Amino acid sequence: MAILSQDEAQAILKKVLSFSTADECEVTLNGETGGNVRSARNSISTSGAVDNVSLVVESRFGKRSGVATCNEFDDATLRRCVQRAEEIARLAPESPEYMPLLGPQQYSAAPQAFAKSTAGITPDYRAQQVGASMKICDEKKLSSAAFLNDEAGFVAKRNSKGLEAYQQLTNLEFSITVRTPDGTGSGYATADYNDSSKFDAAALTRTAADKAAMSRNAKALEPGKYTVILEPAALVANSDASLLQALMGALDARNADEGRSFLSKKGGGNKKGEKLFDERVTIYSDPTMPEVATLTFSGDGRPQKKTTWIEKGVVKNLYTSRFWAQKAGIPDLPRPSGWVMEGGTQSLQDMIKGTAKGILVTRLWYIRPVDPQTLLYTGLTRDGTFYIENGKIKHPVKNFRFNESPIIMLNNLEAIGKPVRVGGNLVPPLKIRDFTFTSLSDAV
Repeated sequence: MAILSQDEAQAILKKVLSFSTADECEVTLNGETGGNVRSARNSISTSGAVDNVSLVVESRFGKRSGVATCNEFDDATLRRCVQRAEEIARLAPESPEYMPLLGPQQYSAAPQAFAKSTAGITPDYRAQQVGASMKICDEKKLSSAAFLNDEAGFVAKRNSKGLEAYQQLTNLEFSITVRTPDGTGSGYATADYNDSSKFDAAALTRTAADKAAMSRNAKALEPGKYTVILEPAALVANSDASLLQALMGALDARNADEGRSFLSKKGGGNKKGEKLFDERVTIYSDPTMPEVATLTFSGDGRPQKKTTWIEKGVVKNLYTSRFWAQKAGIPDLPRPSGWVMEGGTQSLQDMIKGTAKGILVTRLWYIRPVDPQTLLYTGLTRDGTFYIENGKIKHPVKNFRFNESPIIMLNNLEAIGKPVRVGGNLVPPLKIRDFTFTSLSDAV
């Protein structure tokens, strides 16, 4: 039952609304089907499957609201779910930031967000992909740990004000870490797609395996400021904090207006419209872009449209809640679910060839905030860090702890490469001067 058609989903939502006695009511259906395979030491360790549809009911009386959920869809269960949401709403305090539910909206189409190839993935497909990956590591006498996850789903919304939304989407993501038998070398690769026909676990495994073999017996370099080439996986993570995700998460109008952000101005207001980054930095979101297609409506039903956030180094827009947009009298823009950083045409290898001296960073991890006002973060390099000299990788180096801010980083740009998809975003490799490494780490 996980993938309901638009008619099937809206029929359930209409029935739920018919049970409502609240002043306002909004109902949302989320459905997902998919599976995963996890491997360790070149053996499949776990596999799993998901098949679920859940309903969320929000009922409102004046400025009071209550929420209830269920995942059974007989009339009696649906009626009880609505009644429970109404009971909670009557007991809840009034919201000081109440906003009425949205009326009918116009949403863009994003057909590339759903791919039949991904929706049709079977356990055999997962086993074949991960099996091909493990075979490569066996042949190279390396040890791997990998995770493959795929999902197909839908989101449907309807409310008592006439709003109606529905969209299907798919996603596949894969990550792999490869280690040498002696534990001194480690490599990593990751990718994600809407369309699984683009996925090749073996190719990603070869990349990680090559890095693992190359990173044996790393040499120590003194901490300090270095020119670095940050691969896309070092800039954006699927499951952890990252430097560019931290930047995008900070483009919040309310935090800036209330003095909690690097975008805050002394005395009030924010720095929207100011040039804060290198002029080559342009970041925008577009949920209909084929390479990163995603939902065209936000959780509260607002349309997600193409929006430029940073243009030629200038902060052009900030996202906001509906309440804050109304209070501050600013454009009502929801937070983007994915984004695109414009890049150039250089490949990673081209960037290495153009570097006299520097450090290549495969990925960053254990990233934590130090100072939200400057977006200063700390973390460690991991899974393949290499010294570059005269346009070639000379030898692996021990991992570093870094202290760096994406604001400073994006003002020290030397080169921008060709963007690739990572974590649902399009991200180019970046060459940065004066990147700050503060100490060494013995971890691989």
